[in-house]
Amino acid sequence: MKQRSISLHLHSSWEEVKEKMKENDHTLTDEDLEYKTGKEEELIKRLEKVMGKTREQVIAYIESISANTDLAG
Repeated sequence: MKQRSISLHLHSSWEEVKEKMKENDHTLTDEDLEYKTGKEEELIKRLEKVMGKTREQVIAYIESISANTDLAG
């Protein structure tokens, strides 16, 4: 069964989002947050494991930080 592809809806640059995520969760590393265009799936899977959240929670978290609605925590 093929995984559906994901497109993150970012309102800020990934660099800004990454820095905000590291501020909110000091356990996240640059390696955890490495992102390349077209490699969203790898990022989501890595963050699911590191953050102990579901796929949907990770996506909502990233997008909320990007939109500055901060679902941090």
